[in-house]
Amino acid sequence: MDLDRRALLASASLVGSFSIGGCARADAGRFHDWSAFRQRFLMSDGRIVDNGNGSVSHSEGQGYGLLLAAAANDKEAFDRIWSWTRTTLGVRGDGLFAWRFDPNGTPTVADLNNASDGDILIAWALYRAAKRWNESAYADASQNIRAALLRLMIRPIGKLNVLLPGEHGFDTADGVVYNPSYYIWPALDAFRREDGHELWDALIEDGQRLQQTCRFGAHALTPDWAALDAHGGLKLAVGREPRFGYDALRVPLYLIWSGRSELAQPFAIYWREMERTGKPAAAWTDLNTGVAADYPLSLGGVCVERLTTGQALPAAALADTDYFSCVLAHLTFLAHAETNPFPWG
Repeated sequence: MDLDRRALLASASLVGSFSIGGCARADAGRFHDWSAFRQRFLMSDGRIVDNGNGSVSHSEGQGYGLLLAAAANDKEAFDRIWSWTRTTLGVRGDGLFAWRFDPNGTPTVADLNNASDGDILIAWALYRAAKRWNESAYADASQNIRAALLRLMIRPIGKLNVLLPGEHGFDTADGVVYNPSYYIWPALDAFRREDGHELWDALIEDGQRLQQTCRFGAHALTPDWAALDAHGGLKLAVGREPRFGYDALRVPLYLIWSGRSELAQPFAIYWREMERTGKPAAAWTDLNTGVAADYPLSLGGVCVERLTTGQALPAAALADTDYFSCVLAHLTFLAHAETNPFPWG
């Protein structure tokens, strides 16, 4: 799960190249511009294609597709995505999903390790779909994934319960590597409400504590990857770029979506400071040196920035042709619709 999105972020249009006004009115049940997303990224067999990453597919992307299809009330697309996901990635035998499909690989699913954010997204989308369409099969499938997450993906480290990014490959000599952006807060809240399981309580409460302390650099930003030791100490993960970048960009989105806006304030302060310089927000910031990328956020990243700083969302971002940027835009519009009674004028 070491995808490098730097090239993807660099390919986005400049912040100044679109209007921030004229956003279409939308709500969570009638999702804006889903048909265009479906046409660009959903294949006939149900695979969501990451066109910025060699046209691979991954459990994360399938989860995004399921979530957006459910929000758009597109049951046909949802069933197609779920069928491919269950058949192609649901091969581990433990309720979780292999993280990556490469159409040019032999085999196409070469690594059976999972990615917990993909598992969470899939379970959350099924949970929401079950309620939208009154489908018990979706509810049962979601519950099975949630049970596997509780059983396999929550690790006690010292006094904290931590979400592992995947079952294998994230242990260190004295703790674990963790990814703050894998805490998809509105999903975890839904799981806690539905299951009433004390381990969800522990993961959420401890995760919030980690979010408060996992901040680095002059701007106190969350890194893409961090390492946690048995004493609760946090540091930037060895062998990973020490950045607030592609992964951590999703942290404020999920915080705001779940009503935890106060935890997103460092991001808002940082982006407002950048705005005052007259420069577009940078795609990433090195948390050791403070050096920022010399290229701006993708259009989808700008959506997250605008949501975090309370500005109008750029409707043009929904038409982006890059998979991940477009996903970020759609997720941000959906989060905005679900957290604001009148999201756009």
